[in-house]
Amino acid sequence: MLSSHPKSKVLAVLPKGGAAAKQPDYLVCQENALDLRDWLEKQGAEYVVTADKEGENSEFERHLPDADIVITTPFHPAYLKPEQLQKAGKLKLVITAGIGSDHIDLNAAAEKGEVTVAEVTGSNVVSVAEDELMRVLLLVRNFVPGYEQSRGGEWDVPQLAQKARDLEGLTVGTVGGGRIATLLMKRLKGFDCTRFYFDKQERQPMTDEGVEFREDLDSMLAECDVVVINTPLTDKTRGMFDKERLSKMKKGAHLVNNARAPIVEIESIVEALESGQLGGYSGDVWYPQPAPKDHPWRKAPNCYMTPHISGTTLQAQKRIAEGVREMLEQWFQGEPFREDYYIVREGELAEQYQ
Repeated sequence: MLSSHPKSKVLAVLPKGGAAAKQPDYLVCQENALDLRDWLEKQGAEYVVTADKEGENSEFERHLPDADIVITTPFHPAYLKPEQLQKAGKLKLVITAGIGSDHIDLNAAAEKGEVTVAEVTGSNVVSVAEDELMRVLLLVRNFVPGYEQSRGGEWDVPQLAQKARDLEGLTVGTVGGGRIATLLMKRLKGFDCTRFYFDKQERQPMTDEGVEFREDLDSMLAECDVVVINTPLTDKTRGMFDKERLSKMKKGAHLVNNARAPIVEIESIVEALESGQLGGYSGDVWYPQPAPKDHPWRKAPNCYMTPHISGTTLQAQKRIAEGVREMLEQWFQGEPFREDYYIVREGELAEQYQ
């Protein structure tokens, strides 16, 4: 492992917290800086924290050439494309404060050889799984239109009830069988619904939870009332849910995506919602992030989106901050990280991104 002396320049790109930053537990913001400033400065490191990340004249671009370590988040990402990685001549370590490192060109980072990419694996598993369960229920119970009726002064129970169903007896499938998917399926067990998962191979934790493994994605989709995407964004999963794949789903089924937006095709989702092929779509991941005001999902029917918040509960922020500090301490001491933290190590991509 390539280690770095504590007298490093650490560049963190974090969103402005504003009023939320007054709460000391809100750590993943520019103001509170992952609770790292005092510790890093005592180590002799220079710690630059900014929310300004867009364009060649941004603070991120200005500090990048002499940064040894870059920290960024999935929900306010500093995009490290080949041109940024080329510009970052001193860069040795990139840490994702959270899970999901697709804002980094991982192949380009691997080609550089001397750049390690890591993330705080497991930090928001509970948070995201709970959020997914909430979205499943919101969709099948037709909750959001009911909320909108109540806010708008309407009262049309038949209009709402004709699309509301019990979760009991329905079929829920997950694309991907990792930690978040396993915890979601564990939570769903008490609802007495049929549970499937599709993955590259069978996974023992899923088997232990009594979830049925399906080898063929399209045949699983045809049976599911709700599909939840829980797979990393890779070259193989990019655009996985295109117009053709969406047509394989049961008509009127719901789709939940807290994984990454490019796993689906934006316009194909809109078309499927407009035609009724999709009964509803819900998630908190967009491309790009932050999402532009004219993003098609903001106006699509039965499309219930939020900003990228599923993994940013206060408990998750604490786990994220602790994980980042753990990695920095190990880096400064020349010690290896936990194996599952690595995304790019010595020029090699982690298995899930291959």
